[in-house]
Amino acid sequence: MPKLFSLKKLKPSIIPAIVWLIISTILLTIPGSEFPKDNWLDKIWADKWVHIVMFVIMVVLWCWAIKNKASLKTKLSQTFIIIALISFAYGIGMEFVQRDLVANRSFDVGDIIADGIGCVIGVLYSIKKFGSI
Repeated sequence: MPKLFSLKKLKPSIIPAIVWLIISTILLTIPGSEFPKDNWLDKIWADKWVHIVMFVIMVVLWCWAIKNKASLKTKLSQTFIIIALISFAYGIGMEFVQRDLVANRSFDVGDIIADGIGCVIGVLYSIKKFGSI
C-alpha cells in the first residue's frame, strides 16, 4: 500500500513553520473567557503586541522554510512577499473565525492591523536575512 503522507518526506526546516501555524491557530481560537481581565494589559496594548510577534514569527519561519528551494532562488523576495500576504489573509480569516465560531471573541480591526504590521516586519527581516530585493 503506497504512503500518501510521510514525515520523512518533509524537509526539517518546514516543521517549525507548521508547528507555529498550529500553535497560532490554537492561540487565536481560545475562548475569550480564558484570558485575564487585567486593565493594565489593555493600557499597554498587550493583545496587539502578541499579534505582531505571532505574525513576525509566522512569516520568518515560512520564509526560512522555503529559502533553500532551488527553483525559487531567483524570485525569493517575491515569494517572501507572497508568504506575508498569505499570512495576512490567514490573520483576517482568523478574525472571522473568532467572530463566528469562538465563544467570547470578536472581530477586531486593530488585531488585523497588528497582524499586518507583524507580516511587514517579518517579510522585511526575511528579505534582509535570507534573500534580496
